Amino acid sequence: MFRLDEQTQMVATMVRQWCQGQLAPKIPAFEAGTEMPFELMKKMAKAFGFDAMLGGSIKKRIAKLRAGQDDGAEKNLGAQVGNPMMMYVVVKELSRVSPGFAMGFGVSLGLVGGAIVAKGNPDQIERWGLPLATLQTIGSWCLTEPGAGSDAFGSMRTVATRDGSDYVLKGSKTFITNGPGADVFLVYAKTDDGSVASFIVERGMAGVSVGPPFKKMGMRDSPTSEVFFDDVRLGKEHLLGAGRSGVKDSLGNERSGVPAMAWGIIERCYDASLAYVRERKQFGRPIGEFQAVQLHITDLFLKLRTVENVVYRTAWMQQNGVKDMPFVNASKAMCAQLAVDAALKAIQIHGGYGYMEELGLEKLARDAKLLELGAGTTDINLLACARELIGVASLDTV
Repeated sequence: MFRLDEQTQMVATMVRQWCQGQLAPKIPAFEAGTEMPFELMKKMAKAFGFDAMLGGSIKKRIAKLRAGQDDGAEKNLGAQVGNPMMMYVVVKELSRVSPGFAMGFGVSLGLVGGAIVAKGNPDQIERWGLPLATLQTIGSWCLTEPGAGSDAFGSMRTVATRDGSDYVLKGSKTFITNGPGADVFLVYAKTDDGSVASFIVERGMAGVSVGPPFKKMGMRDSPTSEVFFDDVRLGKEHLLGAGRSGVKDSLGNERSGVPAMAWGIIERCYDASLAYVRERKQFGRPIGEFQAVQLHITDLFLKLRTVENVVYRTAWMQQNGVKDMPFVNASKAMCAQLAVDAALKAIQIHGGYGYMEELGLEKLARDAKLLELGAGTTDINLLACARELIGVASLDTV
């Protein structure tokens, strides 16, 4: 269980080589905002055969749905890959170099494409889910609003009003990953009866506009913006229908992916630090011979193995259809904190060199912080876990 099989290890090696040759040279331009990462995401999908890996199984599911033979066993993308650990390894390898690129990739494929494949009808899956899951198109998941973060449902102001057989969507969303370049937006809004529904909205539709990319502390290679909906008319084919339960399912999937991102960040910090303490000499000997440094390395090692084991268990849960939301929420919070701590510790080990952009450790520290904020803050994750364990009434948070 706690070892990659030969095929997954081969994928890990291929993705690491691709990241070194194709992704790493693009990071300065992505961080500066002079280039967007979306074309490279599409090239990556082609290079690693996403159409063959996911496209074929999704097309089979579409055929089963149309024939009335689908039992729901393959509605999740992880089940269609057949090996959830393989996708986590891809995320881990991307996160070693660019957690922001990994996040944009995961949002488009997992949150948006995954939600449509899981909840959509055959026509929706074919029209929008399949291109998103194979990264032929880029998706944005639109839940957060200027006044609606942890209280996403109660404070939601985006509305979809019935007008005949259509809906008219009005409102705005903020902190939207992939917003500046998305082809498809999965938007959550309140309907006339006060319930929450999700709608598939396309770039270029009348009334859809996107704000400029935000300037951020970290994840600068993942463009983020506001998205505005000014009386956007949507036919019934755009209604996905996954309301509050759909939001929580999607957030559960997103939180399940955070440990894999943390794994990549911590592994890079550990590898770099271990090599550095063996080579760097002070007072006439390698600094790895000093006890204080040895304790720092051991701490990084323990963080690495802890997060790695969380990812293995998460993959096992998905493989076996085990749902354990307290574990998902708590482990997301813990792994995010460990990633932040590991990045700062790696900088401390490297001293002044760690503070320079050249090594990339300062980028990992900036990027890791978002893991404690996105997909629910650490406090919200831990509270959700505790309330479910104890069985007490909970605020309607996400």
